[in-house]
Amino acid sequence: MKALAKNVRISPKKVAVVASLVRWMDAQKALDLLKFMPKKWADVLYKVVKSATANAMQNDWQKMEDLKVNTVVVNKWIVYKRWHAISRGRYRKQLKRTSNLTIELGVK
Repeated sequence: MKALAKNVRISPKKVAVVASLVRWMDAQKALDLLKFMPKKWADVLYKVVKSATANAMQNDWQKMEDLKVNTVVVNKWIVYKRWHAISRGRYRKQLKRTSNLTIELGVK
């Protein structure tokens, strides 16, 4: 009962803040919290948790009331390196970070 989101264009540090709130929560409660949270990355996490619950209900015949979020893993992935022109012909580096999300559900 697992779901993955690979190469998400959000910094892993920012996702980890929301991921720590969802860890060890009931699946339905986690979905409600993520749906109304005003952070951009909460929407991405919502989709992954929803996918994991759908996988559990469809493949393992589990009920939504019995599911709980066991692990939330946020891994660093590719860093795209770009540059931004500044004055006097110089440039500044911009690092566009990406992350992988893994969510595993368990039965209460």
